[in-house]
Amino acid sequence: TRGRDFPYVPCDMRTEFQRDRDRIIHSQSFRRLMNKTQVFLAPVGDHYRTRLTHTLEVTQIARIMARALRLNEDLAEAIGLGHDLGHTPFGHAGERALNNIYSGGFKHYEQSLRVVDRLERDGRGLNLCNETRMGILHHTHGAADDTAEATVVRFADRIAYINHDLDDTIRAGILSESDVPELIRTHCGNRNSERIDSLVKDLIYSSGDGRIGMSPEMQAVFEFFHDFMYSDVYTNPVAKGEESKVEGILCGIYEYYAKNVGKLPPELRSIAEREGIDRAVCDYVSGMTDGYAMEQYSSIFIPAAWSVK
Repeated sequence: TRGRDFPYVPCDMRTEFQRDRDRIIHSQSFRRLMNKTQVFLAPVGDHYRTRLTHTLEVTQIARIMARALRLNEDLAEAIGLGHDLGHTPFGHAGERALNNIYSGGFKHYEQSLRVVDRLERDGRGLNLCNETRMGILHHTHGAADDTAEATVVRFADRIAYINHDLDDTIRAGILSESDVPELIRTHCGNRNSERIDSLVKDLIYSSGDGRIGMSPEMQAVFEFFHDFMYSDVYTNPVAKGEESKVEGILCGIYEYYAKNVGKLPPELRSIAEREGIDRAVCDYVSGMTDGYAMEQYSSIFIPAAWSVK
């Protein structure tokens, strides 16, 4: 590793990237992922993905690829576990809402880095290795100087979400297996496990000589698959019918705390003093789970029941 902002005495039993992994797993932000939306808002049923299960699936795929390509598995795992720590409540609908509300603009990958650098441990941050931090920051778009492990996680993220989001959409009855285009079924398979296996194996067998990527044929199928998900799932009115309410909920909470800074938790009040009220409120709202955001909105705007004794 190129190091940390604040050096530690080396551990006798763990590599530096294992320490990063452990710090992420034990963080509050990681635990909150279990109650943050992946695609469906408040789905009925126990088997739909959350932001936490997505994170675990990404990490599992990344470790498989890292091991097969003889990369650093611990680094790939740490990046995978930390890549979505900055995600908002209500999935990408929440991200779009905060991007509209917060004057500085909001991107979940930038917030993920802010979480590990500035927000965790009461403002001290997790003090992660540089390679882990940059892999988290670049997991969506990448950068020229990315490590091979960061590139693997970026592929793992996309492979995971297009497949498990399709699986959830079929489970919800919004699409059927027969709605999956023949190109995808022919090249990737008919089941979730088959599709992931086909994409992962192609990337492993096609990588080498410093290049990490799929074969040209599979890359074309992968991009078609990705486009199909955006056209038929991520914009599907049945799947996304509740999302119109998200901006109103988050905007209401945001405006309330912007006017009532004293009601923010102490660590957020400190951020308001150092970096401004908007920054502190954005940090607070983006860290909420779906349920906590709903509780906050209800507490602020819905009159409580009362009785006469």
